[in-house]
Order: sequence, then C-alpha cells, then structure tokens
Amino acid sequence: MRILLAAVNAKYIHSNLAIYSLKAYADLRRETWPDMISRREMEIELAEYTINQPFFDILKDIYRRKPDMLCFSCYIWNIEYIEALAGELAKLLPDIPVWLGGPEVSYDAADVLERLSQVKGVMKGEGEETFAGLCRIYGGASGNRGDKSERVEAALRELEGITYRDAGREICENPWRQPMDLNKVPFVYRSIDDFRNKIIYYESSRGCPFSCSYCLSSIDKKLRFRDISLVKKELQFLIDHEVPQVKFVDRTFNCRHEHAAAIWRFIAEHDRGITNFHFEVAADLLTDEELELLEGIRPGLFQLEIGVQSTNPDTIREIQRSMDFSKVKSAVERIRKRGNIHQHLDLIAGLPFEDIGSFAKSFDDVYGLKPEQLQLGFLKVLKGSSMESRKEKYGLVCQSRPAYEALFTRWLSYEDVIRLKGVEEMVEVYYNSGQFTHTLEELEKRHSSAFAMFDKLYCFYEAHEYMGVQHKRSMRYEILLQYIGEADPEEMEFFRELLTYDYYLRENAKTRPDFAGEYRISKEEVRSFYEKEERERRYLTAYGKYDRNQMRKMTHLEYFAEMGKCVLFDYKERNVLSREAKVHLVTVKPVC
Repeated sequence: MRILLAAVNAKYIHSNLAIYSLKAYADLRRETWPDMISRREMEIELAEYTINQPFFDILKDIYRRKPDMLCFSCYIWNIEYIEALAGELAKLLPDIPVWLGGPEVSYDAADVLERLSQVKGVMKGEGEETFAGLCRIYGGASGNRGDKSERVEAALRELEGITYRDAGREICENPWRQPMDLNKVPFVYRSIDDFRNKIIYYESSRGCPFSCSYCLSSIDKKLRFRDISLVKKELQFLIDHEVPQVKFVDRTFNCRHEHAAAIWRFIAEHDRGITNFHFEVAADLLTDEELELLEGIRPGLFQLEIGVQSTNPDTIREIQRSMDFSKVKSAVERIRKRGNIHQHLDLIAGLPFEDIGSFAKSFDDVYGLKPEQLQLGFLKVLKGSSMESRKEKYGLVCQSRPAYEALFTRWLSYEDVIRLKGVEEMVEVYYNSGQFTHTLEELEKRHSSAFAMFDKLYCFYEAHEYMGVQHKRSMRYEILLQYIGEADPEEMEFFRELLTYDYYLRENAKTRPDFAGEYRISKEEVRSFYEKEERERRYLTAYGKYDRNQMRKMTHLEYFAEMGKCVLFDYKERNVLSREAKVHLVTVKPVC
C-alpha cells in the first residue's frame, strides 16, 4: 500500500508543515496497529512541488509514483492548481482514491465534492488523527476487490473529521473531530537534510483566543500549547543544526505570557549567532517584562510580525478584533528605538467602515511607526469565516476565484481598490525594499502625508506608463528622480545626492548608475586615501588582512557636494537588520 501526501507550495524555499506532521503522526500510530498493517505493507511518501513548476512535470511525477491513495494539502494559493491536477490524474489513475485537506476545503467540503467528482473525500480541520484513520482503513482492508471496498466503506462511515462520497456517489457528512493534544504530534525535523535551503516552520500552539471576523483561526476556540519541555528540546535541535530561519506558525504567539517568555528566554540563552526566529505577535499584549527581554537579545535574532489591520475604532470593533493601537504604538516604538528586531506590520484594505480616507489615516498611523516592512494587504473573504456570512450587510463583493479578494464594499469602490493596489506597489518598491530610506524621509516632508506621497507617486507611474513593467533597480532611482524633478526642478540636485547615498548604502556597485552624475573624486585622491588607510587603519579596522587594493574593491568613496561631505561606505560592517553599509565621514579633496 503506497500513500502519497502531496503539497504544492508557493515558493521553493517554503516547506509544508502539514504533510510532514500527518506522516509523522501516522508513522507513530501504526506502530500500535495489527501486524497486517506493517511498514512493509504500507509506505507513506511525501512530495513537495511549487506553483511555478511546469504542470506536466508535476503530473508526470505523481503518475510515475503510482500511489494507491493520493492526498493533497489545499490552500488559497494552490487550490486551482490542485483541482487541475486532480482532474488530469483521474484520467491517468482512475482507480486511486483522492483525498483533500487543508483550510481551503475544510469549511465547504460538500461543495468541493459536488464540484470535483473525481475526489473521494475531504479531511476537515486538523488532520493528524483523521489521516492516520484513513491509512488504517485503506491499508488494513484485505480480501478480494468487492470485500475490500465494502470494508473501506463501512469504516469510512465511522471516521470522524471527513466528508466523503460513498459507493453510491452520495455525499456523506461525518461529524468534525475534536481538537487533539498537541503534545502527541511528533517532531517532524529529525532528518534536517531534507530541509536544506528551506524555511523551517514550527508550531508551539494551535488555535487563537480572538474572534477576528476575517480569519479562520477564530473558528477553532480550543487553544492548545505544546509542552514547554518538548519545545525547548526541539528548538535546541534546530539551533544546533544552525538552520537559517525558523518561523513559528502560532497565530498569536504571545497570547500566553509565560509560554512566550519561556521560549524567548530559552532561544536567547542558547543562541549560536546563526538562526533567526519569526513570531506573529499582538504588540498591545506585550508586557514590560517581555519588552525588556526583547530589548536584550542579539540584533537579527528575532523578527516580529504584527497585524494592526486598521486603526479605525469602528472598524476594529466591527471585525470583533481586540487591539489597542496606543499600546501597539508604544511597544513598536520601544522595540524600534532599541534597533535589534525586524518588525513587520500589516494593514488590510476592504474592512467594514473603512473608506479611502479612513484607510489613508490607518496607513499614516502605521507608516509613522517606521517598521522595517509595511504590508498593505487586501481583505480575503475566506470560506467559513464570519466575514463571509456578513457580505450582504457590508455590500461586500469579492472575486469568485482564489484568493477571494474584495472587489468593493459599501465604503470602498473598485476605483479605490485600484488606487490602493497602486499604492501597495509603490510601498513594496520604495519602502519595503529598504533601498530609498533617506530619500523617502526627505520626500515625505514635501507631501501632506506618507499616504499622499505614495498615492502621487503611483499616479506618476500611471501617467508615464511605468506600471506593469519590470524595471531594473537603477531605473527605479531614475524614475523617482524624474518624479521629483517634475514636481520641483530646484530640488533635483539635492535629491540626486540623496538617491546616490541610498544607492551606495545598499550596493557596492561596480558600474556607476546614470542618475548619480559625474564622480567627484580624482583617481589620485582615491589612491592616496587607501594607501593611508592601509598604513593607519583609521576607519576600516575590520580589514586587517586586506591590502589597499582589496579594501578599495570592498568599499566605496563618494563625495556629496550638497552635503559638503565625503562618505566611506563599508560593506563588510553592515547593519544586521537593514543590511545598510556602515558609513564613515572622511576627509578627501573633491574634484573642483
């Protein structure tokens, strides 16, 4: 019996924690099953693909594996791909049962089966126990084909957590399964070589204490935590194997203070300077003790993702979200002041009571906190969410295909959505890239607000037909300088230097970009500077083993006439969070 658990991920660097957990739990459980269900008789295989792979290649790989049962992990980003695969595989492997699981199919399972006649059933909700039950049912049934089929059908009728198609093609809804003890789920990363060059996803809790109407996590009110001794043991394994990044998938990591603090303290005490840990937290729940703990960790050790979503009190109240923005602001500013943690803040456009003006204010409120990343997302009306049941109340119309994004609401027109999509693109290019930090700080002063700045920049892109074009990095600087020049030609030289400063702050470019203009330091002055630095090591103290020519290649000298300063950019000593070069003000005579 060969069972294949398949996942189609969004990117190669992602791994699918769900299928690894299902396999690990089923392998553990079948040790207690009768001898006829032995490891020799049943093999559970895993297959991970990406949505960027050629469809034919995935189809071919699954076909050649010849599974006796096929299970797909389904999400909004892969459901269309999986539906297409299931349809073609039904033609190639018509006798194998196909099962689906995951949040995209759990809450309208009967509709999924109505739509996909080739699918046998859906595992609803968390799947470890349910998948193990399916393995036992299909692996344990013996006898001739007719007897085996009857045994399978009889067992499926008793299995909780599934909706399935019986032998008569009728759709049967079995009861949902009760949430399981999280401590029973085995650790899935024992063979760490399988995850080289991939993000490690880790789960220390399931469920969520909050009731946000747009989120499926609010449906599961059974909040469960993995025993802290297990968590510490497993995190030590990941730290010892020096994995680059571990992302906690806990929905609100710090909802239990003692749990969060214990994990943070353990990581800080056992840090080896390699692994980065990502947490999704509610910033307004952070205590003084936790903030003090966070202030003391190594720069780059943690990343915090904070879902603000909106700062409109009416919106927050309507979506049943618990969030005190004044406390969020205080915590974010305190962490930012320390400068050791990357902060990623989220907003959602399309929520009730949020028109374009209200959203602009939410944007400015969050932008003012200067997080390392500001994600402007759009409301996704997920099946099974409370938001879906209130669509008519909100005049909410969304796309029929995944990811079910809002097209318009009673407060936000489709024209507004188009405009916000443009602002989102400008934020990604010019803010989240981290490549225009000082330019944006000055440019914002020339606009009524940060939102107005990105909005006008988007309008400029539209007017010059720059949207939808893959621009090289230096061209983004050219466009921004063009935008500034059209608004105020007298500011051109000042901003040309700022853009040049930002450019070299991030990149040791071998070719000088056109927008930067003429280089203002003579070859003789440059040579003289590095000869002197080789003797004295006044600025480049970390370059002890390098000679003048090597130091010259590894750094950059630039004179800024408007600032009246010469700057040495040191790319060996970069800021851990921003990746910006360390800068030194030096004395070098410019070309007149």
